[in-house]
Amino acid sequence: MGDPTKMAMVNIESRLPPSLKLTQLSRNLTALLPCLSSLADIIPRATLLWKLKLLKSAAAYANSRLHAVKAEVLVLASGKDNMVPSRDEAQRLMNSLQNCTVRHFNDNGHTLLLEDGINLLTVIKGTCKYRRSRKRDYVSDFLPPSMSELKYTSDEVFGLLRLATGSVMFSTLEDGKIVRGLAGVPHEGPVLIVGYHNLMGLELNSLVEEFLREKNIMVRGAAHPELFWGKSGSSASLDLLKVFGAVPVTAKNLFKLLSSKSHVLLYPGGAREALHFKGEEYELFWPNQPEFVRMAARFGATIVPFAAVGEDDLLELVFDYNDLKKIPVISDYIKESNRDAIRLRDETSGEVANVDLFFPGVLPKLPGRFYYLFGKPIVTKGKKEILKDKENANKLYLEIQSDIENSLAYLLKKREEDPYRSIIDRTAYRAIYSPIHEVPTFEP
Repeated sequence: MGDPTKMAMVNIESRLPPSLKLTQLSRNLTALLPCLSSLADIIPRATLLWKLKLLKSAAAYANSRLHAVKAEVLVLASGKDNMVPSRDEAQRLMNSLQNCTVRHFNDNGHTLLLEDGINLLTVIKGTCKYRRSRKRDYVSDFLPPSMSELKYTSDEVFGLLRLATGSVMFSTLEDGKIVRGLAGVPHEGPVLIVGYHNLMGLELNSLVEEFLREKNIMVRGAAHPELFWGKSGSSASLDLLKVFGAVPVTAKNLFKLLSSKSHVLLYPGGAREALHFKGEEYELFWPNQPEFVRMAARFGATIVPFAAVGEDDLLELVFDYNDLKKIPVISDYIKESNRDAIRLRDETSGEVANVDLFFPGVLPKLPGRFYYLFGKPIVTKGKKEILKDKENANKLYLEIQSDIENSLAYLLKKREEDPYRSIIDRTAYRAIYSPIHEVPTFEP
């Protein structure tokens, strides 16, 4: 029917010691044995044959009418289904139905929803099937992640990355003092957090998790629309972005988020920074126009510039865009996959305009550490009239950019003083003294 081990792992706490996990697993497997032995009694041979004939008749009736179904359909397909060809059937349904979304679970068996690691509500939210009207509203239809979703994502999905990065956060108080933690970031919104995008967005997970852990604040990230509406938007690997509050970066969504007093995460450099070339680590690539300043001033939002460093402590960039374009097959693939991609900006935006999306070639390093610094909050409340002036808005825009560049330089210098920058030293400290978020670092 399914994978007995995955079925037995349901409701076993992932953070339990291995000995206790093994004990509970053994008990659950034992409890499953009576169910397995009685399957032959539940479906005798004659009954099974009768059911198959009934199914064949019903399938013929349903298949003749699939083309007329206009309702949205969500199909969950098991990769290790030993009873029916779920994967092939899912592909057939997607081709036959007018509005069908498919999600594959390659490591699960026939009893998909009885197995560990599958949360139906998470799948529904990740595929944007939960909403209040015909069209999805990424702001008003958002449901914050549950504790189980947060724990599963933190431990099972990003557990190794979380361990490797050993992230440490710093923020700046109103008097300019730098402290460890997020005390310098305003608790009350609207807040616009503006920063530098590391390679492939490696800094995102720790940032969102720390805001939830320390301040109980859901940071709503503004992401490239291609991740929602383009070809890649149908990928199950990107569903977690939607579950954890990401929205397509449009003026309309930014307007809604700031008007609802949310904490919004914005990367002006976008894909150009996240997919930068060799030798461009920690270099800002921002549009020529101050796109967000006047929007923030309209709602009196507090702007918090931030910097994050550590990508060069985790990965070695081996093949960048220029390298991949020299390989004929890969170059053709990049060109084809970006042919109908959503374009955010026109050519007046400078280097960030219409960047091709691709996967760079990287190699892992012996992990170092990620460092974040949130700068002194910039209050725009009461400055709406001042920032309506294009010159004043551009001046503040350049100041924010300069703040981030200074913070990047500060972190690159200060991390050399961190005695626990290496994963070996951090692991030894954790084994003896404390959890990962309490491992010491340099003094600010």
